[in-house]
Amino acid sequence: MIRKGELAGPGTEEGCLLNQIDRSRLPRHVAVIMDGNGRWAAERRLPRVAGHRAGIDAVREIVEVSARLGIEVLTLYAFSKENWKRPRSEVATLMALLRDYVRRELDTLLDNNIRLQTIGRVADLPPSARRELDRALDATADRTGLRFNIALSYGGRTEITDACRAIAAAGLSPDEIDESTIAAHLYTAGQPDPDLLIRTSGELRVSNFLLWQIAYAEIWVTETLWPDFRRLHLFQALLDYQRRERRYGGLGKLHPPAAVLQG
Repeated sequence: MIRKGELAGPGTEEGCLLNQIDRSRLPRHVAVIMDGNGRWAAERRLPRVAGHRAGIDAVREIVEVSARLGIEVLTLYAFSKENWKRPRSEVATLMALLRDYVRRELDTLLDNNIRLQTIGRVADLPPSARRELDRALDATADRTGLRFNIALSYGGRTEITDACRAIAAAGLSPDEIDESTIAAHLYTAGQPDPDLLIRTSGELRVSNFLLWQIAYAEIWVTETLWPDFRRLHLFQALLDYQRRERRYGGLGKLHPPAAVLQG
């Protein structure tokens, strides 16, 4: 049993894993492709939306645990540009779940010093969802702990396209454009690039997610479906990350390139 104020119960598997994690070497930025909601529901002969609802419990736990661990940035891939192609009823349910999650979790975000931000073409969302998001963004704007990015109507290629358009609109000459210029015009401008990318459900692809930013990210894939993902799995991912030697394209341990150190 986990007592109030604890990250894991003593003597549990989670507790043993947590004790092995070096809190001084945590990834600054963890990004997650939350996959498997539909499969989770299908395995239980439930409607697909039941998987999306169950996935909210995983979001709630991972956000809170990440904040309490001291991770700087957590980015969750919640809704892609391609997801608009799904049945209208499923999209409507997803938007309602988003709206309800933000409303219900606002106090928890505030209590845990979490700053909520969005990345993606959020203007594509229905007005009711945007209003709830705007309210939470304003309320948490002064929080200094975990920066929690929700990727909504997001696509990595779209993000790079938008960055290029913004650079062109600024009237910069080709000689004035370098990697730092592009990074400064991404949705994640001012944030460190992901150190660790987690993908659930066992799929081995990045699904158009943070294509520029994950150039040097360590990737950890689990067969666990997103609704079943909990702190145990996050601790496993963090331990695996800490056991790797990050090379950044070199032959040994090197300092990350300037683009990785942004923010």
